[in-house]
Amino acid sequence: MNDLQLNSKLIHMLLSRLERISADSYWAHRASGLRGALLGMMEKSEKGIHIQQSELKQILDIGFFILEKAAKKEK
Repeated sequence: MNDLQLNSKLIHMLLSRLERISADSYWAHRASGLRGALLGMMEKSEKGIHIQQSELKQILDIGFFILEKAAKKEK
């Protein structure tokens, strides 16, 4: 599996999980903005536009941070 396929699967998984954050959660608004950024990166990637790996890593890290905080809030 190449980096593009791996990144695409990771983005899809993260998008799916971010969508599940409860709408009344503090983190839902932050997740919404991040989902937009991830969708934009996915579109660029699908069009063959190069994505900076450092930018992708930063956005993925923020996404996982939001998921972690939202999950702790649910407990």
